[in-house]
Amino acid sequence: MLSEPHKELRFTRSGQAVGFCVVGAVLVGIAVTLLATGYYRDVNPALPHPAWAVPCAAAAVGLFLLAWHLTKHAYLILTPMGLEIFPFFRPAKGMQVVMWQEIHDAGVDEKRQRLTLHFNDDKTAGMHLSMKPVRRKTRSLLAKAVLGRVSDCAT
Repeated sequence: MLSEPHKELRFTRSGQAVGFCVVGAVLVGIAVTLLATGYYRDVNPALPHPAWAVPCAAAAVGLFLLAWHLTKHAYLILTPMGLEIFPFFRPAKGMQVVMWQEIHDAGVDEKRQRLTLHFNDDKTAGMHLSMKPVRRKTRSLLAKAVLGRVSDCAT
């Protein structure tokens, strides 16, 4: 949306990608174990067939690709115009833009897991954004950037 990408801050879903990588690694381990049991099926025919490694390996590849996608594509983009929010499913269609002028106040909970944007003085209108998809190390940067920008707009 911005013609000058050096003026924006991007936050990806890299925090979520870790979980998909871990599950993918576990599935790779299961696939390797299933392949290894193929050598001992003549000794113990009750062992699973090594062909079961194929769906495990395919699922692992799918999870690794999903993790790569999550680390590459944005979840939140802070631009000079506002905050762009991309949902998990169909981000191109469901993208929301919240202009800085719309945000009256912002807050972050103690655990830095939820960013709250208030659109009026009474704090009856607004939105909650989960910060869990963002890596823990960058959550404080996200909070500092949004809170700093909102305080600049309020003055």
